[in-house]
Amino acid sequence: MSTKEKLIERFMRQPKDFTWDELVRLFGIFGFTLDHKGKTSGSRIFFKKGAERIELHKPHPSKIIKEYKMKHALDYLIKKGFIKKED
Repeated sequence: MSTKEKLIERFMRQPKDFTWDELVRLFGIFGFTLDHKGKTSGSRIFFKKGAERIELHKPHPSKIIKEYKMKHALDYLIKKGFIKKED
């Protein structure tokens, strides 16, 4: 199993200790790039791929992603067909 597959599998389990860096790598696997929207965007970060776009907030001071944001990201990736929902 490749490191990309391991990261996707880990994300699908929705762990409580998933970090921002892991989330950036995960979206990168699917071809998304970061868009900060300038100095006034604060912690709002957009992941963009063509016309696809999702807004997430970079966690602070901790690097751990909140549970509801993990679910939001998972639902988005499933809805858009980037990952398949587990049965």
